[in-house]
This record gives sequence, C-alpha cells and structure tokens, in this order.
Amino acid sequence: MMKFLMLAVLAALAGCASTANTGRVGGKSLATQSIELWDARRERRIPLQLSFPVGQRDCTRTRPCPVAFVSPGYGLAHTDYSYIARALASAGYLVVAIQHDLPTDPALARTGDLFASRMPTWRRGAENLRFVRDTLSRTHTGYDWPQLVLIGHSNGGDLSALAVHESPTLAATLVTLDHRRHPLPRDASIRVLSLRGSDFEADVGVLPTPDEPDTGMCITKLADARHNDMNDHGPTALQSEIVQRLREFLEHGRCGA
Repeated sequence: MMKFLMLAVLAALAGCASTANTGRVGGKSLATQSIELWDARRERRIPLQLSFPVGQRDCTRTRPCPVAFVSPGYGLAHTDYSYIARALASAGYLVVAIQHDLPTDPALARTGDLFASRMPTWRRGAENLRFVRDTLSRTHTGYDWPQLVLIGHSNGGDLSALAVHESPTLAATLVTLDHRRHPLPRDASIRVLSLRGSDFEADVGVLPTPDEPDTGMCITKLADARHNDMNDHGPTALQSEIVQRLREFLEHGRCGA
C-alpha cells in the first residue's frame, strides 16, 4: 500500500517544472517555489506557487505549521495575491497559490443562468483543491492539513465555497473575498469569513439573511473596496485592510466591524 501511494505521488509530480526563489519579508527570508502538479486521471496540469513559513520553527508531524490555499479571481494569475502570501507566510503558514484556469479552458460564462453555467468551472476548481491537498499532504508532512484554510477571490471564492459544500472535511476555514455566486456553507463546523466589496452585491442566497440560524459566519463589508481591486494590482491601503481582517479572524477569531 505504501509503495502504491509513493508511486501515485511520483506520478503527480513527474515531469513538472520547479523553480525556487528567495525574497524578503520584514527583514527575513521568504522562500517560494513554483511547481506544476499533474492529475493523470483528468489529464490536467495544475500550476502552484508555494510560499514557505518565514522565520519559524521547523514544521514537523508533531508540531505542524498551518496551511492556506489561495484561489484567484477569473482572469487573474495565482501569483497576483502575493500580499496575502507574504502576510500569512510571515505568520508561519505554508501558502499554496493555485492556478485553476488554463489558456485551453472554455471561457467563463458571462450571461444567462450563471450559477448553472459556471458550475462546471467551479467543479473543476474544487477537484483541483482536493487533488492538491491529497498530493501535498503526502509530500509535505509537517503541516496541519486537517485545519486547512481556503481563501478565494471572486470566482476563486465561488469554487472554494463549492469545495467545502461538497467535501466538508476538506478544510476547517473558508475565507472569500467578494465572491458573488455560490452560497456560503451553512455549517457551524466550518469557520467562515467573507470580506465584501462596495461596488457589487452578491446574488440572492449567497450570504446569510438575518432570519437564518446563526452559524457564526463573519460577513464584513469593506468601505470603498472595489471588487476588482482585491489583488496585487489594487491600492496598498485595501491590501493592508484585507490582511488585517484576515489575520484577526485566523489568529483571534475576531470578526471586525
């Protein structure tokens, strides 16, 4: 059985390019690694960028470090959220940024019943999340995979919400940045933070209404925050606010104003 698992991992990693880089965060080294996984069952490549914990103790099975997956908005690269990767890596996280959309994929639907027409894209992304978690949890054993944090912007938030809806044990925490289409999970066992922009409203049923049972979800609207600015190309002040809200929630459970 162990031999089979190792062969499966090697198959996922076989032929994948890997590059490593080192930057600086607060005077300390930030190590990143760009790799591609290969899902043989779906014949699909999955580009990743890993940002490793900055200046932390060794991550071991007995003292694991936390993990966060970052899923970009449609049309953006997985590397377009480096402000989140830097902030969480400096807090001791392994941050895995995942490219879900490839140039060969069909374009995302823009008209009609968007929930139905975008579902295949979300399911593909949810499968990516499960595959990446299953693969990396075998190769990176010093991390706290049962307490995985999913972070997704826009379409990346929609596919992350679907993933935990279909697989509640996939992650312990879901964070969305102004996702608008897929309902948040109404499951008290999953911690949920949704940071909302100020220029668009979510579809009906995506966010909880006041008459729904309280599951402890944290829904926070950010003033003057545009949907398309919640990435590296947006204002630094907005990036700082998102990071502050994110870390307060992850580290202290605080919801904010």
